[in-house]
Amino acid sequence: MNKLLAFAALGGAFLAGTVVTAVGPGSGGSGPDEPDRQPRRVAFRADLEPAASCDDLLASYVERGLEAVGPWGWGPGDIVYATSEAPGAMEDGGGQADRSGAAGSPPQSPTAPQTGRQVSSETGTNVQEAGVDEPDTVKTDGTVLVVVRDGRLEVYDVTGSSTTKVSSVDLPGVEDPEILLTGDTVVAIGGDERAPAEVPGTRVLTVSIADPAAPEVVDEVRYDTARVSVRQHGDTVRLVLASGLPDLDFVEPTHERSEREALEHNRKAVEESTIEDWLPTVGLGDGRAERLLDCRDVAIPSDALALGTTSVVGFDAADDLDDFDDLDAIGLAGLTDIAYESSDHLYLASAGAGAWRCIDWCGDVIDDRTGGRRFFPGPAGGSSYLFDFALDGTGATHVASGEVEGAVRDRWSLDEAGGVLRVAVGPTSETGNFSSVLTLARDGEDLVERGRLDGLGRDEEIQSVRWFDDLAIVVTFRQTDPLYTVDLTDPAVPRLLGELKIPGFSAYLHPLGRARLIGVGEGPQGPGGREWGAQVGLFDVRDTTRVTRLDVLGYGRSTAALAGRDPRAFTWLPERRTVLTVVERWGSRRVGYVSVLELSGGRLHERRIKVEYGDDVDRVRTVPLPDGRVVLLTGQGAQFLEW
Repeated sequence: MNKLLAFAALGGAFLAGTVVTAVGPGSGGSGPDEPDRQPRRVAFRADLEPAASCDDLLASYVERGLEAVGPWGWGPGDIVYATSEAPGAMEDGGGQADRSGAAGSPPQSPTAPQTGRQVSSETGTNVQEAGVDEPDTVKTDGTVLVVVRDGRLEVYDVTGSSTTKVSSVDLPGVEDPEILLTGDTVVAIGGDERAPAEVPGTRVLTVSIADPAAPEVVDEVRYDTARVSVRQHGDTVRLVLASGLPDLDFVEPTHERSEREALEHNRKAVEESTIEDWLPTVGLGDGRAERLLDCRDVAIPSDALALGTTSVVGFDAADDLDDFDDLDAIGLAGLTDIAYESSDHLYLASAGAGAWRCIDWCGDVIDDRTGGRRFFPGPAGGSSYLFDFALDGTGATHVASGEVEGAVRDRWSLDEAGGVLRVAVGPTSETGNFSSVLTLARDGEDLVERGRLDGLGRDEEIQSVRWFDDLAIVVTFRQTDPLYTVDLTDPAVPRLLGELKIPGFSAYLHPLGRARLIGVGEGPQGPGGREWGAQVGLFDVRDTTRVTRLDVLGYGRSTAALAGRDPRAFTWLPERRTVLTVVERWGSRRVGYVSVLELSGGRLHERRIKVEYGDDVDRVRTVPLPDGRVVLLTGQGAQFLEW
């Protein structure tokens, strides 16, 4: 049975517990006949109990696997295709006014919460969290610029009057790689081209650019599991990986085999499975793969998560990976498909019932009839489950767990400030048909709800969220874009400050400081708004009780702003008061532009530069350098952007 069905199988009840000792990946001490060893550190301190042995862990998997298996194998036998219907002609808001244009909006109360400024990371990538870098196809330190293109890493010198390509090196076995940069080390992460077709593998290469003219691949690690998240804190790189259900010897009903006989056969296959079937593996270089996780490094949660394994792996990019002990790995015997990292915490979250999720690799699985992506359901029930890990170097230590009623949409729906976790959730069977903003804080081993604001966007879906120290901005959408501002000054009492309704919606929000906010999304185009396409809105947020839209720019029909689905296609240059964002237009062919938006007098002044065609539009990036110059990356190369 295809491993993709792993994400459709629902887990049963789990056991509760408290403490596990952490040892290296693939090490001993996991079976009943193997001696205990001195723990390297305590990995689980809250309500997660580790497996006492591989036998106990296997018994837990088998028990829940028997609840999930059926006559056709894992799940109900059907794969659901999630389709998104493009919005048609939209009304102008049903008489709901666009409070726009007032350049002289009233000054904000000194006690009211405010927005802040968000800039790119030190390596040039537009990221969610300051100090937490994210992989991209291009990185820079201001002296060299490294780019991945067609399975190779290219190195450019950007200190002169023009960019100069100085070298390149193959990235063998990595599919669609993205990179991180720390010092003179590049880490390339992507799918594993050499893995079997049904296995969503991940391959990680470490490349030394100590000599930019002669880059060298120095380490290679392969995992037989899909990546959920990759983040960098200084020299530390942390991966969150998700393993689905094992590919067992299942059968299906036929004319000669009844459903009952097929079910009996499949249940026996689950009962006879081994721990090697359930746990992910890791291999270094061309060496033999071993189990990534020691059984006693895998915690068994008490929550009804989808059945599978989530792994958290940390390593120091600056160190050579000589053996498995260089990987700091722990696991969770259940699937969590959302990961958010602050400067010192990792939060894992389940999607929540009714929310359909797709781990990175299943975006490659296409329905030949519709071209749609395959998505799989979250856990049963109307709650999302949260797991809080404190970060220390390469290590992650579980410190608290919690549960919220509602569905967590994505990582942008999570944020931490002042030790308080803030979450935006959509509706489930446990809530009304609205979205909510809530706050949680640690109380011993629990993430306890401190405050909650319900009733946002009734009969609508969350499109984007942006968080600040004491403020949340939430956009929901059905036919209009209600932009809500929520006061989080007192986490125990989230308070609605204001609501702005305008046609269209913002899929990505970027703060420009305490006065302005940019929203990138979609909206009605042309006279009467009868067509639909990309739009960018400029908002005055000095008074967060009365946000106004100062200006809006539509790009015409058959257009999309890439930042709406990938914020890395957005760059804010505060010294120039200029936004650079990538826009595409469909016609006889796909054309990509860099839209240069200068802010002046409360207006957007735009000029467009045609830069790419076809699939290479997705490669376009604008990378700011410390000296103020900007590198334009296309499918053909890297050059300085000419203004």
